This record gives sequence, C-alpha cells and structure tokens, in this order.
Amino acid sequence: MSEEAPEWPSEFTEPKQSPGFVFWRDFMRWQRGVNDKLRPLGLTQPQFALLAVYGWFMRKQHGVTQQAAADFLGLERMHVSQISQRLERDGLIERRAHEDDARAKTVVLTEMGHDMLARAMPLVEAHDHQFFRGNAQIR
Repeated sequence: MSEEAPEWPSEFTEPKQSPGFVFWRDFMRWQRGVNDKLRPLGLTQPQFALLAVYGWFMRKQHGVTQQAAADFLGLERMHVSQISQRLERDGLIERRAHEDDARAKTVVLTEMGHDMLARAMPLVEAHDHQFFRGNAQIR
C-alpha cells in the first residue's frame, strides 16, 4: 500500500524560508537571552518591558494607566493587569485608583521599582546591542 503525502499547503518548502517563522524563532532566541540576563534580578522579559514602559511614561507625567501601557505594548488589558499585579506584589509599582475613571488604575514606580529598572535596563540594552549586532539581517 503506497501512501502519498498530502499536497503541501504552504508556498515555502521549509520553515527557514517563511519570514514569520524566522521572526518567531529569532524573537524566541532574543527573549530567552533577555530572560537569562534578568533571572538574577527576579524579572522576566514581559515584566521588564512593562516596568520600562511605566518608567518611560513617568518621565513625562506622574503616572500612567494600565490601559495606556497595554495599548502602547499591544498587549491585552488582562495580561497587563496580571503582570502589574506581580510587579506590585514585588514592591516595584503602586497601582492607584484613577482620579477621573473608577475603572482605571494609575501606575507609578516605587523607589524599589526605579532601582530595579536602573539595574535591569543596562543588562537588557547590552543584550540588545550584542544580539542585534550579531543579527544584522533582523534590522
């Protein structure tokens, strides 16, 4: 009995030809590297990204809403809320009721959050420089 392989549904004959697959593979490699750098600090890449966005926004205004951070990062509100709860539990941020919108939370970095960001940012930026210098085709 001879079994023929079904017709291949992709225009690509192998994964490395697919821009989406290559991007996903490179992103996962980049994220693993960032997580390795942040592990000694007790942070993950998503936690760092959200902490950094809160810090960047706070340079322009006192606080930022979780929704504004979710919109900026392109993440779902619930995911940002879960990460924010963890950052708050770890003492890195404070979440307060928004002055004008009872449904919204305003987020500010604590002193410990500023300190953590000051320790984490150089690690991540050094990793980015090394990763993207070695992967010029990604740019």
